[in-house]
Amino acid sequence: MKQFDVAVLGGGLLGRLTAWLLADQGCKVVLLNAGKRNGEDAAAFAAAAMLAPTAEAVDATPLVIQLGYASLPIWRQWVNSFPTPVFMQQNGSLIVWHSQDQALAKQFSQHLQRAHQDSSVWRLWHNQEISEHEPQLAGRFQQGLFLPTEGQLDNRQILLVLADELDRLQVNCHWRCSSDLAECAALAHWTLDCRGYGGKSNWNRYGQSRLRGVRGEVLRVYAPDIELQRPVRVLHPRYPIYIAPKQNKLFIIGATQIESEDDSNLSVRSGLELMSALHTVHPAFGEARILESLAELRPTLNHENPEIRYDKLSRVVMVNGLFRHGFMISPAVSIAAVHVLQALMQQQSLPNAQACYDIDVLPVSQNGEGN
Repeated sequence: MKQFDVAVLGGGLLGRLTAWLLADQGCKVVLLNAGKRNGEDAAAFAAAAMLAPTAEAVDATPLVIQLGYASLPIWRQWVNSFPTPVFMQQNGSLIVWHSQDQALAKQFSQHLQRAHQDSSVWRLWHNQEISEHEPQLAGRFQQGLFLPTEGQLDNRQILLVLADELDRLQVNCHWRCSSDLAECAALAHWTLDCRGYGGKSNWNRYGQSRLRGVRGEVLRVYAPDIELQRPVRVLHPRYPIYIAPKQNKLFIIGATQIESEDDSNLSVRSGLELMSALHTVHPAFGEARILESLAELRPTLNHENPEIRYDKLSRVVMVNGLFRHGFMISPAVSIAAVHVLQALMQQQSLPNAQACYDIDVLPVSQNGEGN
C-alpha cells in the first residue's frame, strides 16, 4: 500500500516549493533529495536570486518574462508569511556602463524598448541621480538605467526557511538520499520530478526538447567598505557582471552563462575576469575578501523556456528548464506544476497519456494558492 500521495524527487528550490504547496493543501508528501538540507548541492545555492524580469527581457523569452512578473508579488506574499525573516529587497536595479561602452548601452536600451511597451519600467539616470541614489558610484558612471520594479532575495535563507516549512507541515524529508523514479513509485501514488540537471537522463526520454546543463559561476565576497542599495549590472563587451548586495556587507558577483556541462571549480581565467570587472566598479572592492567561488549547472532546454511534462501511465510529472531564471520564475512555475498534478490526481481532462504541457496556458494564481 502506498504511504504517500506524492513523492517529490529533488529538493532544490523547485522541489521545496512544490512540496510545500502540496503539503499546505493537505497532500501527504515525501521529499527525496540527494543533496543536503541547506541546499548546498542545488543550483539555487549558488544563485544571486535576483528578481529581474525587466532586465532579463533583453535576452529571455516572452514566456520567461511573463512568469517573472507574475512571480514578483507571489514572492512578496510568501516572504511576508514565513515565520523566519528572509531578506527580500525591491529597490530596483541599476544598469551602468563605462564611457567607452556607450554603444552597448544604446543597444541594451533598444532591446528594452522592443520588449516593453511601457517605458515607465526604466528610467535614464544621469550622474546626479546616480550620485544621489548610489553615493559610492558618484563620478564613476555618467549615465545608468534604473529599473524600479526589480528586486532580489537571499537564496540560502529561502532554501532554509522552506526546509523549516516542510518540517512544520510534516513532510517526510529524506536528505542525502539518492533515489529514483522506481523508489518513488513504491512510496507514493504520484511522483513529481524536480531534479533539474540531475533528471537529465529521464527527461530526455520524452519529447523533443533536450535538457542540457549551462555553467554559471559566482563569487561571494565580503566588502565592508562598499555600500550599494540595489543590484548593479555592468555592461561590457567581454566581461559583463552583476553585483547583488545582500545583508552584512556580503556581495554576490556573477557573469553570463557558459555553454559547458563542466561543474568543476572556478577557473583562474573566470576568476580574473570577474574580479577585474568588479574592481572597475569601485576600487574598494580590491580589498574585499573572497568567501566562496562557486560553479553550478543550470538546467536548460533548447528553447530556454521551462516545461512541465507528465506521463499518466507511470504517474509521473516532470518540471524542468528553469535555466538561469530559477528564483525569478519559480513561484509561477511551481504553482503551475501543482495545478497539473492536481488535475491528474483528480482525473480531470488533460490531453494524451503523455504530454508536454505549455506553462503559458496554465492558470498562475497571484496568491500562491492559499499560502
